[in-house]
Amino acid sequence: MRHSPPSGSLPLPRNWPRRVRSAVIQVISLARSSLALTHGWASESMIPELRQKAEEERLQQEIHLLREEICIKDVRMEQIEPHRRPHYPPTARLAILELRAIRGWSLAQTARVFQVSPLTIASWMTRLDQEGPEALVQLPEPVNRFPDLIGYVVRRLKVLCPTLGKVKIAQILARAGLHLAPATVRRMLHDKELPRPSGVSEKFSRVVTARHPNHLWHVDLTTVPTSLGFWTAWLPFTVPQIWPFCWWTATIVDHFPRRLMGFAVYRRLPSSAAVREFLEGVFRRSGARPRHLVSDRGKQFIAKGFRRCCRRWRIQHRFGALDKHGSLAVIERSMRTLKSECTRRVILVPYRLARLEQELRLYLTWYNGHRPHSSLRGATPDEIYHRCRPAIRAPRFEPRRRWPRRSPCASPQTLIRGQPGLGSTCRFISTASADISRSSL
Repeated sequence: MRHSPPSGSLPLPRNWPRRVRSAVIQVISLARSSLALTHGWASESMIPELRQKAEEERLQQEIHLLREEICIKDVRMEQIEPHRRPHYPPTARLAILELRAIRGWSLAQTARVFQVSPLTIASWMTRLDQEGPEALVQLPEPVNRFPDLIGYVVRRLKVLCPTLGKVKIAQILARAGLHLAPATVRRMLHDKELPRPSGVSEKFSRVVTARHPNHLWHVDLTTVPTSLGFWTAWLPFTVPQIWPFCWWTATIVDHFPRRLMGFAVYRRLPSSAAVREFLEGVFRRSGARPRHLVSDRGKQFIAKGFRRCCRRWRIQHRFGALDKHGSLAVIERSMRTLKSECTRRVILVPYRLARLEQELRLYLTWYNGHRPHSSLRGATPDEIYHRCRPAIRAPRFEPRRRWPRRSPCASPQTLIRGQPGLGSTCRFISTASADISRSSL
C-alpha cells in the first residue's frame, strides 16, 4: 500500500500563483469566521438536537486542533537525535506510567507517544518499587521536617489548579486548617520563585477611601472571546467584537470586601440604558446601594441618562484615574482574574448565552464564598462582606508530631487543633475532600 507524503513536503503545481501561502492562511481565517457564525446560530436554535450536534462538532474540532499541536511539537523533538533528547525526571516517569495504566497502552505504544524506546519503559516498570533518593521512578520528593503526604498534596494542587501561586495555595490550605508558609510551599513545588499575586491596596484615592461594605463600588465592561483570540488574516486584522466572536460582560465589584456583586452578558457593546438596567437589577437583588460608584469614561457612563439615574439613586458617580494604584486597578484586576480562572479555563467558551451565564454564576459563587483573597489576608469576600469570622483564623492541623505548641506557625498565628502528628493531617485530608465535593456540587 502506497502512503501519501506528509503535508509539509507536498509539492505545489507549477501553475499556482506565487502568493498561494498567503491565500491558504486567509482561507483558513475565513473558514474560522464562517464556522463561528454557523456554530453560534446553531447553539441558539430552538431545536435541542441541533444545539447538541453543534456542541459535539465544536468539541471534535477542538480535539483535532489539539492533536495537530501535539504532532507539530513531536516533529520538532524528532529532529533531535535520541541520545541527545532531554531525559524525563523521576516524577515525570511515574506520571507516564500512571497514564499508561489508565490508557492500557503497551510498551510500544507508550514509547511511541513519549518518544523513548520500549526498553526504557520496561526498565521503568521493573524498577518501579526501588527505594531511596537514587530511585529511577519517584514520587514527588519529600520536604524537610514535613511528611511526604503534605508535599504531594501541595504539588497535586498546583498541577490541578495551575493558576494558583504559592501564596494562594498556602491560604487555601490554611482555610482548611493546614498552615504552611509561602516559602515552604515554594520549596515543595521545587521551582523558582513563583509569581506572587499582586495585592491591591485598599486605598482607592486621596479623595475616597472604602471603609465598609457597600461604600464604594466599581463597574466596568470587558470582552470574552469565544475562541482564543480576535486575530484574522485580512484587514483590519481583527474580527468584529460582537457575538458570535465574543461576549461583552459587565461586572460590579465592591471595593472594601473585593466582592463580585453581579454580572451581565451582552452580545454586543451594551448601551447606557442596558448598563442602567443591569445596575438596578444588582441593587434589587443585593438589597443595597453604594455611596460612590467608580467607572471609566466609556460612552455608557458619560451619558446624560446615566448621570440622571445616579442622582436619582443618590449615588455619587466618579471617574477612575488612569495609571493610579487602587483606582481602576481593582476592577481591572478582578476582570483579569475572572478571565484567567474561569473563561480561559473552560474547554470552549459557549456560544449559548444561558450556558455562559451558568459558568459565570458558578464562578461568582466560588469566588465570593471559597476563594481566599490576598488583599484580605486569606479571607474570602463573603466573610468580609457579611462580617463573619474568616476560616483561616480557625485552629490549625499540625502534621509534625514533635512540633512544640508554643512555637509560632505560618501566618496567621493560630492554635493547634487536637494532637500534633500525621493522624490530624489525615483528618484534614478527609475534611478538605468533603468541602471540595460540596463546593463542586
